[in-house]
Amino acid sequence: MTIEEAQQEVDNWIQTIGVRYFNELTNMAILTEEVGELARIMARTYGDQSFKKSDLAKDLGDEMADVLWVLICIANQTGINLTEAFKKNMEKKTNRDKDRHINNEKLK
Repeated sequence: MTIEEAQQEVDNWIQTIGVRYFNELTNMAILTEEVGELARIMARTYGDQSFKKSDLAKDLGDEMADVLWVLICIANQTGINLTEAFKKNMEKKTNRDKDRHINNEKLK
């Protein structure tokens, strides 16, 4: 699935099942909540925190998909084409960092 197809699929779901998009500020709050849930699983899986019983059923991929879902919702309702935005962002990073990381002694 392409990013464009994902944006269309989310929009179709919202229009047929979700009734309407939550407003942009609500979705921003939901995005923050979802990133927090992802961070919780990352901290327990790869960090020093131990799992709680309530965390054991959480799935890392599902938490990432939740973040992606809400981000796509925000992009759709604000008119952002994520494919184009991502391409431009990659160009920016490539131009800005073409020598930066290869010359970083910490990465060798």
